[in-house]
Amino acid sequence: MLKIIQTVILVLLISACGSTQKSYTSHKPFQTVQDKDAILVQTVEKESCIRCGMNLIRYYKTSHTAQSEDTHYQYCSIHCLEEHLGEGIVLKNPRVVDISSLKLISVMSAYYVVGSSKAGTMTRESKYAFKNIQDAKEFKNQYGGEIMSFEGARKSAKNDFKHYRN
Repeated sequence: MLKIIQTVILVLLISACGSTQKSYTSHKPFQTVQDKDAILVQTVEKESCIRCGMNLIRYYKTSHTAQSEDTHYQYCSIHCLEEHLGEGIVLKNPRVVDISSLKLISVMSAYYVVGSSKAGTMTRESKYAFKNIQDAKEFKNQYGGEIMSFEGARKSAKNDFKHYRN
C-alpha cells in the first residue's frame, strides 16, 4: 500500500513540474511572422538561412535576399548577407523585407533604422528596413536608433567581422 501511495505522489509531482514549465518555442521574437506572411525565395532549404541555418520565418523581418546567376539566396539578416559578400561572391538584385508591409523591396530604396531597442538578428545592433521614410521615422521615435541607407547599414554590419578594415 505504501508503494502505491509513493508512486501516486511521484506521478503527481512529475506531472505538476511539467505543467509549469514554459516551452522555448513559446517565445516569439519581434522578427517573427506567421508562415503565410513570409516570402521565401530559395528552392533549397527554403526555410533556413543559406549561411547560418537560422529559421527564416522566425527572423523574417530582418531577412535579405539576393541572387547569383540562377541561384536565389535568402539570409536571416544583413549580417549573413555581408558575410557572404565578404567572401567575394558577386550578387545581384539584393532585397530586404519592409517590416511595415512584409514585402521584399530593393535595398537601394530602403530606409534602415540601425541600433533600435528591438533585438537584432546575428548582431547586437539591430537593423530594420522600411520602404517609406515615415514608417522608419515612426519606428525610430518608438524604439530609437538612427535612420540610414543600405550602405550605412552595411557598414554597421561590417563591424561584426574582424576581417574588415574601415
